[in-house]
Amino acid sequence: MRIAFGGIHTECSTYNPVLNYADDFRIVRGDELTTNPYFAFLQDYPAEFLPTFHARAIAGGPVARMTYEDFKQDFLTRLAAYLPVDGVYLAMHGAVYVEGMEDAEGDWISATRELVGPDCPITVSYDLHGNVTQRIIDAIDMFSTYRTAPHIDVEETMRRSVTMLVKSLQTGIKPGVVWAPIPVVLPGERTSTEDEPAKSLYARLPAINEIEGIWDASLMVGYVWADEPRATAAAIMTGTHADVLAEQAANLALAYWQARDEFRFGCATGSITECVSMAIASETAPVILADSGDNPTGGGVGDRADVLAELIRQNAQDVIVAGITDKPATEAAFAAGEGATLHLTVGASLDPAGGKVQAEFVVKHLSDDARSLAKQALLQTGGITLVVTDRRRPYHNLADFALLGLDPAAAKIVVVKSGYLSPELAPLANPNLMALSEGVVDQYVERLARKRKLQPAYPFDTDFSFLPVSRLSARFLAAK
Repeated sequence: MRIAFGGIHTECSTYNPVLNYADDFRIVRGDELTTNPYFAFLQDYPAEFLPTFHARAIAGGPVARMTYEDFKQDFLTRLAAYLPVDGVYLAMHGAVYVEGMEDAEGDWISATRELVGPDCPITVSYDLHGNVTQRIIDAIDMFSTYRTAPHIDVEETMRRSVTMLVKSLQTGIKPGVVWAPIPVVLPGERTSTEDEPAKSLYARLPAINEIEGIWDASLMVGYVWADEPRATAAAIMTGTHADVLAEQAANLALAYWQARDEFRFGCATGSITECVSMAIASETAPVILADSGDNPTGGGVGDRADVLAELIRQNAQDVIVAGITDKPATEAAFAAGEGATLHLTVGASLDPAGGKVQAEFVVKHLSDDARSLAKQALLQTGGITLVVTDRRRPYHNLADFALLGLDPAAAKIVVVKSGYLSPELAPLANPNLMALSEGVVDQYVERLARKRKLQPAYPFDTDFSFLPVSRLSARFLAAK
């Protein structure tokens, strides 16, 4: 079995004005893909895997059109060199937005289908915060998506996708895909699988998987910060029994719809002012305060200083703020050197709409370690230690702090640009607070402009009815 693999993986807020270019991606080509840890699991399968091209980036703004076109051409050229192949595996995210284009994944996947022809099976894996269209469904044969948020089943999902493809090639059985769109699109922080009702909804999937004729049961939350027609939740089934798939997809879609008013944030929330006050007053520590509206892993710019300004105003002490993207401030700190005192403006360096702070800072530490993928400076103002960086990046892993000599467990307050906390930070939170801050990934999505939806969608619209309709892929219909 000769299976080609590759893809593109990022999510793009259409409200984010900062374009993504090639330098913003981690690009792996050719043989380097075979040894990349992300795809190491492929060695467990009895097949020859043919590496093409894979680009992955932290969530952000739209991808520049020429960057995307170059990526796609690189992928297709490498894929063409292997033809004919027995199958294709695409490791995708599902929430790419390209300037001047609708349905970027649909473009990528349909171009793949056109190249390999109608007889070559294609399987894909997605993030559950991706968006799906009929164009995508019509071009594929198998589909799987994460079942956890925070995402702790990435490799498991990729394995499900590849396992289906290998099974199909070994047995000659050709599965198909059925989906049921759901007119609900909510932020991931209100649909975490650690909290109800998402916890129970996703707990249904393994049992559905055991039904005869079903190979995979997936449930998509969708990506809410993309103001585009395709943004929606969806139940998606892969298998061989079309009627069974359609019934199960419709049942799952209806259950999700009926639970729409029950989705809640999984931690205490409030305005920036309220959350800073609660953090200062807390008798336990560390308080981990998530600046949710500027979360770079959700598509936020990562350069807003609104929370920092409020911490200074309320004279908060023993605080770590990690971090704010500000290349000019970072470069100024490096130019001045450790120990220097600087008057700096921090914030709004990428998006002028963001908040900024002017203050005196002492340069405590400078880091240009290649492992961080960015220059970083530790700045001190009052009782606040601030991390500034020259590139957009999150601070969601303990190693991010350790590299800078910081111990979040020892601080009174730790501020991170995040939505729900990462699996490493969540156990430290005592408690976890989420500031419903403004930004291009505003959790209060109802206050974001929604100009491009083609039909009512909850929570932007609330007074409408819905009954799910399952739709078969064109390939499945043709094979019936």
